[in-house]
Amino acid sequence: MKIALLGYGKMGQIIEQTALNRGHEIVLRKTSTDSFDLLNQADVAIDFSVPTAAVNNIKAALDLGIPIISGTTGWLEQYDAVCQYCIDKQGAFLYGSNFSVGVNIFFELNEYLAKMMSHLESYQVSMEEIHHTQKLDAPSGTAITLAQDIIKNTAYTQWTLDQKKDASDLPIIAKRIDQVPGTHTVTYDSNIDAIEIKHTAHNRNGFALGAVIAAEWIFHKKGIFSMKDVLNLKK
Repeated sequence: MKIALLGYGKMGQIIEQTALNRGHEIVLRKTSTDSFDLLNQADVAIDFSVPTAAVNNIKAALDLGIPIISGTTGWLEQYDAVCQYCIDKQGAFLYGSNFSVGVNIFFELNEYLAKMMSHLESYQVSMEEIHHTQKLDAPSGTAITLAQDIIKNTAYTQWTLDQKKDASDLPIIAKRIDQVPGTHTVTYDSNIDAIEIKHTAHNRNGFALGAVIAAEWIFHKKGIFSMKDVLNLKK
């Protein structure tokens, strides 16, 4: 399979090595100064760029009928518009706030735990996420996904960054520490005890492998997908 990498930072380079190890060919390594000239040679595009470039990258692939997956976070206020663009182009698009297989299992555990705890008002939920200092957005896309799944299944109505302003707010603490690939902790705390689930990434290899698996899966498909589809986690 021929892959275009839209974004060639640390993640793009790890994805490249993972893709090559799985027998794929890289036909475009696009940085902010490169054009889309070789994009039409790709079977699938993988976007791990920056929030300001993600939408243009996704649309460029869809314009050429090339399936695209995106792991760039920080642009989701335009997600619905991008999905509509994909529908209009009859293309294939998959966004994932995190492509790690382990994190996607963690998403399922988080949602299941939220349903179990929803009627136990003595427990207050909070979340902490830690990432490397080069990460541009806060909270992380992974933390937002975790928060949305908690909100969907409990009385919480919104998440807030760093501090709780109302009883219905789910607070997320975002920390930036050099060389931390990603750690997410969800805590249910009461006066009696606390329940905690945690995912710790040891390196970026899991994100890269998941992205390449998603690219292999979406090839020849049409529609809008998520990692739930790739990993057959849909109920």
